[in-house]
Order: sequence, then structure tokens, then C-alpha cells
Amino acid sequence: MSGQSAGRTTIVVDGVPLPEILDERMIHDVVHGFYAEIRNDDLLGPIFNGAIRPDDWPRHLARMCDFWSATLLRTGRYQGRPLPPHLALPGLDEEHFRRWLTLFGATVDRLCPADVAVLFMDRALRIAHSFRLAVAFSRGDDTLAIKPILKESL
Repeated sequence: MSGQSAGRTTIVVDGVPLPEILDERMIHDVVHGFYAEIRNDDLLGPIFNGAIRPDDWPRHLARMCDFWSATLLRTGRYQGRPLPPHLALPGLDEEHFRRWLTLFGATVDRLCPADVAVLFMDRALRIAHSFRLAVAFSRGDDTLAIKPILKESL
């Protein structure tokens, strides 16, 4: 018998086994900590607070926990489409995504072990690039001009 407990499935993300310390509690802490930063941020706060009514924040945070649980823990809890609400935001550009990634990186670095922070951040960088491409495409901009934002450039 291996050293793993019976019934536990090893989750593999991008070819790497997921650290066992990454669990629903950590995802909850990251999501809630991150959005607390967002809501108070001079650049992003007005956008998020304008798009999400105060009484809708608990539901939004629960959906974001579902999103990250599905993304990293492969739970399948999130069935939504995260892109359309972002496409509806006027003026969303690289500056906003850079700030989002900076705050997200600071949150995961503060709350997670280094290997888990890397997993979160890698996924966030991919999501940001995908969203930036979709926003540019929806506006008729040249998507070939959209280069990925690298963690080292934040």
C-alpha cells in the first residue's frame, strides 16, 4: 500500500500533483482576501463596486470560490461563464489587468505556501491573457498586439 490515504485521488494540474495543503479553506481565504483588496483599490474598486451591488457580494464571492475550486481542485462546482460580465465593462484595458494580477499575486503570496501561490498565479496569468484577448477581439482591436503579462513584469 502506498503512503496515501484510501479514497484520496491525486489531482494533477499542468502535469504536477496538486499539493495536499491546497483545499477549500485556502481557496476561500484567497478569494475573500483578494476581493477585500479589490474593493478598496483606487483603480479597481470603483469598477467592481459599480458592477456588483453591495448585497450581491456574498453571492459573487461564493461563485468565485466555486470557480477557483473547479479550476484548481477539479470539483466541477462552477458551471458559469466568467467572460461575458467582463466584456460589458467599458474601458477595461491592460492597466486594469496588471493591477488585478498585482493584487492577486500579493494575496496568494501572503496566504499560500510558495508552491500553491505559483499554481494560483500561473492560472491567473492565463485567465488574464485570455480575457484581454477576448476584450480586444470584442472591440475589433488587433489581438496580435496583445502580449501576455508576465509575473516578472508586475
